[in-house]
Amino acid sequence: MTKKKIKKLYRSKKQKIIGGVCGGIAEYLNLDPTLIRLLWILIIFMGGAGILAYIIAWIIIPEKNKN
Repeated sequence: MTKKKIKKLYRSKKQKIIGGVCGGIAEYLNLDPTLIRLLWILIIFMGGAGILAYIIAWIIIPEKNKN
């Protein structure tokens, strides 16, 4: 029996521009970080909640310790 590796969400150290939130989400979802950043910008322009959400995510998502 093999154990499944549990995926965890971390802020990225490799794909970091501001806080590593978008890079971490992209790594978790196995997507291009640029796509996540563009989606986040769209959310910001569609009501401004994206800025608050990014700050909250920056605070609650831990930074990845290993490379």
